[in-house]
Amino acid sequence: MRTDARDALLALLELTSQLTEDRPLEDFLRHVTDTAQKLIAADHVSIRLLDATKTSLLCGARSGTGAGDRPMDFKRGEGVIGWVVDHAEALRIDEVAKDPRYKAMPQTFAVTAMMAEPLWAAGEVIGVLSVTSPDAAAFGDEDQLLLRLLASCSSPAIDRARLKRLATFDDLTMAMSQRYLYPKLVEELERARRSHGEVSVLLMDLDHFKRVNDTHGHAAGDAALRQFADRVRASVRRLDVLVRRGGEEFVLIMPQTGPTQALATASRIREATATQPFELTPALKIAQTVSIGVATWDGAESPGELETRADAAMYEAKQSGRNRVVVSPRPSQSGPLSGPPDR
Repeated sequence: MRTDARDALLALLELTSQLTEDRPLEDFLRHVTDTAQKLIAADHVSIRLLDATKTSLLCGARSGTGAGDRPMDFKRGEGVIGWVVDHAEALRIDEVAKDPRYKAMPQTFAVTAMMAEPLWAAGEVIGVLSVTSPDAAAFGDEDQLLLRLLASCSSPAIDRARLKRLATFDDLTMAMSQRYLYPKLVEELERARRSHGEVSVLLMDLDHFKRVNDTHGHAAGDAALRQFADRVRASVRRLDVLVRRGGEEFVLIMPQTGPTQALATASRIREATATQPFELTPALKIAQTVSIGVATWDGAESPGELETRADAAMYEAKQSGRNRVVVSPRPSQSGPLSGPPDR
């Protein structure tokens, strides 16, 4: 059931109030999709934002039927969503099956009618807000106006959060940028010191990665790095922090984690990397492995010393044959490990 004008205004005012708060980008996006579903007779609502390269539309939030399904991403110009970005125009379609721009995707909910509205910032389209319904001609002029109002009032806050995210995170992998590694380690060690807790660090380096770039090109290498970061995120908790230290090296900071749990996580990441090929293009899949060093804070060492121990353990994993996990002993139990091999 559609809301009346007063309820619509109240919902928009509430959304605007929420978007003035300092929250993560995902929270902003979810507020928008939830509000859109509240105001419009839509079965499913989604927001997709352009990635840092402005070539792919990544799913940021979804509400309604199918919100828990694995989201599909779109390229510019692909499907209705991609068309809206390329043409910077809104669309309302009564029956998507009759529209050649629509691209059917594997999903658990039916799509018959659809509306899509571009999200604007600084004179450019940064994403798309879309709604769907299983019923033909489900959306009218009022619905399209409400969707436009939603897009207009939410775009500034979304763009601020998006730019903050891009400044904090590596554009390619969406892991945190290297410059945040040391401050984040300091923060977590201070928290652990106050609570008498534990912190573990995983230092991960993709094996023989130079061969990927040399053989298949840097675009293929970028695809492999993105997929590795995705596999790490799928293997860890929300509170764990993934940092791209540079090139093919990543650091995982694991608060409230001792050596046993850290080893189990590292083994899970190693297996997830080694057992399933990386799909660099639809026609190209490659095998890839990773070497991982694990170090757990001893309660006294500095962030730099903890990182150095994890680094040394990773180098030992390289020297021991790669595609393995090595746990660093406590500083009092062992001297320094040997230096880096040829990767």
